Amino acid sequence: MFLTFNLQACFAGDIKKNTGTTIVADTVLNEEIQNQLDNKILSSRLYFPKSVSRLYADRAFKPAWIKPQTGDGPTWQAMLMIDCVLQYGLSHADYHPDELQYGRLHNILDTPGKVSVQLQARFDIMLTDAILALMNNLHFGKLNPEYPGSRVDADTTGKFNTGKILEAGLLQKDLISVIDGVQPKAKEYADMQRRMHLLEGIYQDDCYQVPQAEVRKIAINMERLRWVNTGDSVYIHINIPSYTLKLYVKDTTYRFKVIVGKPANPTPTLLSAISYFTTAPEWTIPAKIFRKELLPKILADPAFMENNHYAIYNNKGKYIEPAAADLAKVKKHPELYYARQSAGCDNSLGTLVFRFPNIYDVYLHDTPEQKLFNREERDLSHGCIRVEQAEKLARLILINDGAADKLQSMHNSMAKNIKQDFKLNRPLPIRITYLTCGVNEGEYVTYKDIYDQDTRLEMALYGVDQSLSMR
Repeated sequence: MFLTFNLQACFAGDIKKNTGTTIVADTVLNEEIQNQLDNKILSSRLYFPKSVSRLYADRAFKPAWIKPQTGDGPTWQAMLMIDCVLQYGLSHADYHPDELQYGRLHNILDTPGKVSVQLQARFDIMLTDAILALMNNLHFGKLNPEYPGSRVDADTTGKFNTGKILEAGLLQKDLISVIDGVQPKAKEYADMQRRMHLLEGIYQDDCYQVPQAEVRKIAINMERLRWVNTGDSVYIHINIPSYTLKLYVKDTTYRFKVIVGKPANPTPTLLSAISYFTTAPEWTIPAKIFRKELLPKILADPAFMENNHYAIYNNKGKYIEPAAADLAKVKKHPELYYARQSAGCDNSLGTLVFRFPNIYDVYLHDTPEQKLFNREERDLSHGCIRVEQAEKLARLILINDGAADKLQSMHNSMAKNIKQDFKLNRPLPIRITYLTCGVNEGEYVTYKDIYDQDTRLEMALYGVDQSLSMR
């Protein structure tokens, strides 16, 4: 758990003790909950209607929250968590604030018979939906492009089942820890969450001036980290705006410089796993690069192909002679041809390429242009990622994979430009993120928003039409 809450930390009101008086006859409230869940109008107001219905069906429509309890019972803890959502970079508006009011809850629990059974059932359902939404937002993110709320709501087979976790949490004394514990475990996320807790919790209570631009930037980057929440302890994390690659193994983190895609050819964010790497790789040139960049150079200089180890083939794999007449045909219909660059010291992939499946056809590789790593801003590629000290990275990967006996073979293959595949025993997870801020050893740092993505995400996350940075 990232935060240890005092139950009064976020709520300035007076949480009263409940005497334990029966709220309403069980069967009456159960039936009303079932009836309301069948109401399409109410269902349309829920963020996770299918998840809510499954949870109540599993408990025979018994109320989850409207039941006798003391002031630190699960219902009050749930309300407190909703009060504290700012400390997680989330918004109160997303958790039914018009429905979930403390005065109404006091009337239900403290004064039996004062609130109708219809309103009791509605309050119970809305609080369930709010907590399920909060847990899903903390785990998957609110705006996850791969796992939108509708997909999460419909999924009954995934490893993370919010309803089951909440059902079990309702039986625990500390429900806050259960809800808090669904967040990503990555260090980058934990550091940001602690910072947000300071900004929106402790500093606010102590009357500090809190910079809202910083709050929002941390919030959108916590959101991005939720999108890549895999729970792995050994993995590669590449962050595009900071031009860094980090290899996490056991208790050690190794850091490498990288070159990423330029704004015209941005590197995508993704989740995958490195399954193998290749020494002395041959490079098949992407069609766009072949047409727009490589072919003009070939046509301008007949010796360019030989000097740089390129060869042209038609779409059937037949080699094309670099004669003027043949090149004229290629120029006329470039979509019918492609080019390859063979292994060598000047191969654009360098001496190593790390392969991982992805729909963007990007990969991680070495480069002969090592001097480029001296630049501070390294958004220079066509979308693939170049890494400094590629052999060191490969060595660490092999050692972590239990394949140290392959180190010499890999080194020899690289030195002699021999193509060889090295398949990993365990695919190594790789995360490529777009984080424009972070917390390093307690210090808040920002990175250039090289693809101009912050404003759009901030406006979507906060439901505004202008970001703070634009004001």
